[in-house]
Amino acid sequence: MHLDSLGYGPFSDAFRSLSRADLVPARIVTDLGAQFEVAGAPAHRAELSGRLLHELAPGDRPTVGDWVALAPGPHPDDLAIVHAVLPRRTALVRRAAGTRGEPQVIAANVETFFVVTSANRDANPRRLERYLAAIADSGAAAAIVINKIDLCARDELAALIARLTPSVRGGPIHAASAATGEGIDAIRARVLPGQTVAFVGMSGVGKSSIVNALLETERQVVLPIDENARGRHATTRRELMVLPGGGILIDTPGMRSFGLTEDDGGLAAGFTDVLDIAAHCRFGDCRHEGEPGCAVDAALEDGTLDVARVAAFEKLAREAAAAEARRDPVLATRNKRRWKAINVAQRQRAKHDPKRQR
Repeated sequence: MHLDSLGYGPFSDAFRSLSRADLVPARIVTDLGAQFEVAGAPAHRAELSGRLLHELAPGDRPTVGDWVALAPGPHPDDLAIVHAVLPRRTALVRRAAGTRGEPQVIAANVETFFVVTSANRDANPRRLERYLAAIADSGAAAAIVINKIDLCARDELAALIARLTPSVRGGPIHAASAATGEGIDAIRARVLPGQTVAFVGMSGVGKSSIVNALLETERQVVLPIDENARGRHATTRRELMVLPGGGILIDTPGMRSFGLTEDDGGLAAGFTDVLDIAAHCRFGDCRHEGEPGCAVDAALEDGTLDVARVAAFEKLAREAAAAEARRDPVLATRNKRRWKAINVAQRQRAKHDPKRQR
C-alpha cells in the first residue's frame, strides 16, 4: 500500500530525522497485543524492540494510527522490529478501566473523531460532553453522528438535535442511517484523501454499520438489534482501513466508560457557556458555592445556565483534577478538600432545582 494513501506526508520529516537507512516507515493498522499489524512496509506484522518494550510508558506504546520506524526481515512474512515511534500529531486518551486508571490511547494521528450516538436509545448529552472534552484535548476535530434515524419520527429527531445542541457548542451534527444510506454522503465528504477519521461511541450505536457504508462492502461484523431495540456489541478491536476513494478511517469497539486523564483545555472548549459566565464572578477564585457576587449562581437562578450542565462541568473538572493529582500527592489532598465542598454545593443546587421538583 502506498505511503501517501496512508497519510504519511506530515510524518516524513520526522522519519528522515532518524537517519537510519536500515529502517522503513509503516503505520499501525491493528494492535494485537504483543504484535501489530502494519501497512506501508514490506512486512505485515511487527513487534517492539527489546529497548522500546522496556522504555515506553503505557501511554507511549504504539497504537492504531501511529507511525513507526521498523526493520523488516528479508521476507514479507518475517516479523519486523519496531525501533521508533514517530511523534504523534493527535492522540485520544481515556483512563483505562480499573483502579490504577492508567492512560489508554484509543487512536493516534486522527484529524476528526466522529462521536456516534443512536437516535432510538443512546443519545446522552452528558456522555457527549465527556467525549468532546477528551477530543478537544487530543488536538483533533470532533463531529457528532446521530445514527439510526430511520427508527424515529422526524419531529423526534428534531427534538433530539435541539437537546444535544447545547452540549456540542456549535460543532457539526450529522443525522444518518447506515441502514438506508441517508446522511452517509455528508459523512463521506468529511473523509478527505490522506486524512484519518475515527468512529467512537458506546456499543450498539452502529459505528461498524457506518464504516461498512463508507467502505461500500460488508467488511465489519454487524449484529441485529435485540428485542428491546438495543444495538449489540460486535467490534472487538480497533482497526485502520483505507476508503476506496481515498481517506483513512479507524473503527473502534464500543466503550462502556470514558474516563478523563487530564484537562489540557478540552473543558474550556466544551463549556464556554459556563466559563464565560464564571468570568464575571466578583471573586477570581469563586467556587460558585454561594459566595457573594457569584455570576454562576445567578445564572442558575434565572435559568441562563442549566443545573445539569454545570454539574457535568464540575464532575469532569473534578475527574481530570483527580487524574492529575494521582501524579502529585500534595495536590491530591488539596483537591480532595476542594471538591468535597463543591459536591455539597452541587447537591444543594439539585435539591432546589425547580425542574426536579415538578
